[in-house]
Amino acid sequence: MPEVTPHTLRHTAATWLMQKRADLWEAAGFLGMSVEQLERTYGHHHSDHLKGARDAVDRRPGAVRLRSK
Repeated sequence: MPEVTPHTLRHTAATWLMQKRADLWEAAGFLGMSVEQLERTYGHHHSDHLKGARDAVDRRPGAVRLRSK
C-alpha cells in the first residue's frame, strides 16, 4: 500500500470540498492556496462545473433533462 503523505491528504480534502460545494474562498483558505489555484486544479470536481453547458442542452426544444436539480 502506498504511503499516505500530506500532499495526498490535501488533494483528498480539496476534492471533497469541491464535491460538497464548499465556498471557494473558505476552501482555499483552509487548504492554504489561492482561489485561482483551487479552481484551476480542482474546479472540475465542483458540481457546478460545466453547468452552463448542461443548462444549454437542457433548454433545447424537446430535450431530456440530463440531471435533476
